[in-house]
Amino acid sequence: MQTAYPTPIDIDLDHPEHAVDTDALTSLIQQVVKAEGGDLRYIGVILTGHDTVRSLNRQYLDHDYNTDVLAFSLAGPAASDDEDTESEPTPIVEGEVYVDLDTAAERHDEFDATFEEEVRRYVVHGTLHLLGYDDGTESGNREMRRLENVYLGDD
Repeated sequence: MQTAYPTPIDIDLDHPEHAVDTDALTSLIQQVVKAEGGDLRYIGVILTGHDTVRSLNRQYLDHDYNTDVLAFSLAGPAASDDEDTESEPTPIVEGEVYVDLDTAAERHDEFDATFEEEVRRYVVHGTLHLLGYDDGTESGNREMRRLENVYLGDD
């Protein structure tokens, strides 16, 4: 049974010091999911800080350090409307993305980006994870970076 969500994209700005254009992030998520052929059920984006993201990183990944973005899929296996087993399954996009705005503020200059550009990169990265991309290998990392650049217009 598919869970009913009030809206397919919910962005929560949970940081006392940083402001972000949430409408632009919503449009960016829609663009990425559509271009990747995903079935958007729900993405909750939580724009937060070091404490929250580090706590989640420690609790769920056993990593006790700050990180820029975490993505947690709530979807089951990918689905396909076509019964042809040779067709690629449609990625079901259902999950949460936690973006560390403190990391974006600290590191954006290092990448010659604005704070907003760095936040957008993290959101695209998390969305790609929910679409099934994995940066756990060198080739996977390169592919995710390439796609980030495409969707951010940096290619």
